[in-house]
Amino acid sequence: MSRQEQLAAAETNSKETDFPLSFEEWEKKAASLMQAGGYGYASSGAGREETARRNEEAFGKWAIVPRMLSDVSHADLSVTLFGHTYKRPFLLAPIGMQILAHPEGELASAKAAAACHVPFVLSTVASHSIEEVAAAAPSGSKWFQLYWSNNEEVSCSMAERAEKAGYEAIVLTVDTVRTGFRETDIRSQFSPLSQGFGKANYESDPAFMKALDRHDETSVVAAILENMQTLSLHWKHIAKLKERTRLPILLKGILHPEDARLAVEHGVDGLIVSNHGGRQLDGVIAAIDALPAVSEAVQKKVPVLFDSGIRRGIDAVKALALGADAVLIGRPFLYGLASHGQQGVEQVIENFAREIEISLSLCGIANLAQIDKLKMVRD
Repeated sequence: MSRQEQLAAAETNSKETDFPLSFEEWEKKAASLMQAGGYGYASSGAGREETARRNEEAFGKWAIVPRMLSDVSHADLSVTLFGHTYKRPFLLAPIGMQILAHPEGELASAKAAAACHVPFVLSTVASHSIEEVAAAAPSGSKWFQLYWSNNEEVSCSMAERAEKAGYEAIVLTVDTVRTGFRETDIRSQFSPLSQGFGKANYESDPAFMKALDRHDETSVVAAILENMQTLSLHWKHIAKLKERTRLPILLKGILHPEDARLAVEHGVDGLIVSNHGGRQLDGVIAAIDALPAVSEAVQKKVPVLFDSGIRRGIDAVKALALGADAVLIGRPFLYGLASHGQQGVEQVIENFAREIEISLSLCGIANLAQIDKLKMVRD
């Protein structure tokens, strides 16, 4: 079957199963299926959601100047990160408590990622544990996102568990020393962590459980909430983590170029430019606008990934052209999960991959090694 026939067959299959196509359509369907509290938690941002809106709107202010008369007949979207080559230049971002979207939660998402050859990043506050996700998708590439704990031994224990389970990197999120001011959740009085949706990695962690006087659910949840408040998080903790794992460590939540330079100085292996999808601090720079300066500061010493605001393939192309080595997609795949489970996540991934490939070829880019050929202008 030719490439064109494969694409035509995929389009036919999509129509037969009534998959949404655009991000807006996926979101609309997910909203109709998810519980109001869960959808509000997943879709909202901090404060008046200025940052969340800016993340998406900022992409429209960047424009590509494509190249012509390039041979793009042999497309290659693969990227190599930390010694691993991935077929596609994107990962599934860490999203906690995916059981709010679908009963199978992270298990379905991880299996979809494995089937489509993209890495899956598991959240600390997942509905399924490090080991359960590893067992569900043994052939898939997996990274582990770590929320630093007030109990340092818990953080190190989780990193060690991830390494033992075959995960390929640790993503330390640094913009969550406390939870942002999220008005939607406050109004709905919905706190999924308080209801125990994100406890799987904690109640299966020996260091966490050892520190508890009582092991009932109320005590476990209370300890999780206490551990999540990490106002003391500092560069010294990076050194502590590096002592306990051989896995590459990326910092997620970097926006300032000086923080990027400091990260390199402290031996960090990679960065993820992100403002947490606008869910933490309102009124900050759009992540895509922060990307060029961070990339310039790093000078290719470590990989720079990008997260926040990507809604379709052309957004990913713009991020790659502005200096990202790979990107992470979040809400789009979560809405795919809510709409059609594992199959929905796979469809979202394939849609992204197809649009990225088409867009790059129309830009005159056959492989990502040529991405520097693209000129980007800002309106």
